[in-house]
Amino acid sequence: MSARDAILARLKGAAPDRAQADALLIAPERPAVDPAALEAEFLARLALPSVSASHDAIATLADLPAAIARYLDAQGEARTLCLPPDPRLDRCDWSGFTLHDVAAPAETAALAIARRGIAETGSLVFETGPAAPMLPNFLALHHIVLLASRDIAPYLEDAPLPGPQPRAHYWITGVSGTTDIEGTYVRGAHGPRFLHVILLRD
Repeated sequence: MSARDAILARLKGAAPDRAQADALLIAPERPAVDPAALEAEFLARLALPSVSASHDAIATLADLPAAIARYLDAQGEARTLCLPPDPRLDRCDWSGFTLHDVAAPAETAALAIARRGIAETGSLVFETGPAAPMLPNFLALHHIVLLASRDIAPYLEDAPLPGPQPRAHYWITGVSGTTDIEGTYVRGAHGPRFLHVILLRD
C-alpha cells in the first residue's frame, strides 16, 4: 500500500466526533458584546494575544501629543512621527517632535485616525482620502492609532458609515506575525511590529 493509500484509508475509517459537530451547530455565530460597555469590550479584545495591542486614553485632542510622547519615551524611541495631513491635528502642539508628512521605509512611528473600532474583534477600520494616506500605516515600526470612543461599534456588521464611501478602506486587527522562520514567532512580518491605540473620550 502506498503512503497515499494509507492516508486515504485512515481518513475513510475516521469517525467524526459527534460532540464537536454538535458544539459547532449550537455555538453562537458571533460572540456576545455588551452594548453598554463597548469601550471595555474593545479594550479586552486589544489585550488578546492574537491582537496584542497596547492602549492609552486622553480626554481631549489637545492631549494627543503628550500621549504619543509618553508612548515613544516608554519604547525608548525618539520623538519622530509621520503625521497625516488631517486638519484636526493642526490644533495640537507638536513642539518637541520631528514630523514627517511622507513615511520613509524605516519610519519609527506613524499616526493614523481610525474611523471605527469593532468591539467584537478589536479591529480598527480606516478609510483612505486626501487627509488619510494609507502607506504610512504599513511602513512604520510603531503604528499609533487615534480612535474616538464614540466610534466603537459592537459588531463587524455595524462598521459601515453613512454617506459617500471612500475610494478604499482597510481593516487592521493587531500586528501581523509569522512562524515561517525556523518555527519562531516573529511580529511585524508584513507591517508594523507594534500597535498602540489612543482612545479619545472627548
